[in-house]
Amino acid sequence: MSYRTAKARVTGLGSAGSGVHHWWTHRLTSVALVPLGLLWVVPFAQTLGEGHAAVLALYANPFHAIVAALFVAVSFHHLAQGLQVVIEDYVHAKGWRTGLLVANSLFCAALGFAGVFALLKIAFTAPGA
Repeated sequence: MSYRTAKARVTGLGSAGSGVHHWWTHRLTSVALVPLGLLWVVPFAQTLGEGHAAVLALYANPFHAIVAALFVAVSFHHLAQGLQVVIEDYVHAKGWRTGLLVANSLFCAALGFAGVFALLKIAFTAPGA
């Protein structure tokens, strides 16, 4: 005998209705970080030791700027989801949990926006942009 509704059995969602979505998006962001990480690290590593002008020239290329912005955005979204799971699993006081979840979301969003803003500023003010 099951206490789940027919809709819940068909959609496969848990009691909160969003657990599967959270799990899938966390897995998809982790898979997306592999090619994005490689596409970001390889060109950036080639500019190491060449100075500030080389990095500006790298991010003047729209492809590299977009890949870097996507990498930063997806990384902070993935971080926020991972920290959310840790907070939900290990913080049991409801007030602390709520406060930490809000702080986690704001912290990751602020750092993600700051990173993307910095990349866009470099991309649009770089010589040759």
